[in-house]
Amino acid sequence: MAELPPLHETLLPFEEGDELELDEVWTFVLRRKNKKWLWLALCRRTRQIVAYAIGCRGVRTCRVLWSRIPLAYKAGRCFADVWDAYARVVPREQLEQSETYGPTNHIERFNHTLRSRVGRLTRETASFSKSDLMHHIAIYLFIHHYNCSKVSP
Repeated sequence: MAELPPLHETLLPFEEGDELELDEVWTFVLRRKNKKWLWLALCRRTRQIVAYAIGCRGVRTCRVLWSRIPLAYKAGRCFADVWDAYARVVPREQLEQSETYGPTNHIERFNHTLRSRVGRLTRETASFSKSDLMHHIAIYLFIHHYNCSKVSP
């Protein structure tokens, strides 16, 4: 992990008008009772993951996600589902929440890609993370690879 560049270095340059889609995905480590939530922020234009955080499904992890979003992206519109944590962390004038998948269809599609390509995130599987460290490493590696594939022609 130490040899990979920081996530923000894998991103295409920010452009005026870039918008984010925010979502969280349920995962677990070792057993289903040990729930982990993967919080993601995706740029609509580039389809890259600009930030992520792993933790509980509460405000604390949402704040970690928000703090990891590069400064340029924090000024744009953010689209999310109707989860209370977003309303408590993202500035009200920037946040648009919806109960339908339309405004967050790109991040929902990424969630499907994530579950399809990272076996330990599949819900019904024999593959699962046995430690928090390996869970973080698997997600970290996949997101870096995914972002870098969006830069290549």
